[in-house]
Amino acid sequence: MSHTVSNQKPLLARIRRIKGQTQALERALEEGQDCAVVLQQLAAVRGAVNGLMLELLEGHVREHLGAEAAKPEQREQDLELVVKVLRSYVK
Repeated sequence: MSHTVSNQKPLLARIRRIKGQTQALERALEEGQDCAVVLQQLAAVRGAVNGLMLELLEGHVREHLGAEAAKPEQREQDLELVVKVLRSYVK
């Protein structure tokens, strides 16, 4: 079973918190709140997304790259996928 399926409940809880944070960010902008408030909310969203990304990456690495039964070719493919995702994420 995939780590995203086995951890679905906490992952969805994180997504819902991020959704709430982005809605608060949108409201702050619509209401013309002070830029410090907007920046603080934006930092909270970024931190939440980074935390989700880390959790998903860790699960992927542990499940796919750490699997003893994985063939070398499959590990190489999974490694390339992780590198590709990391490169796009830090752009």
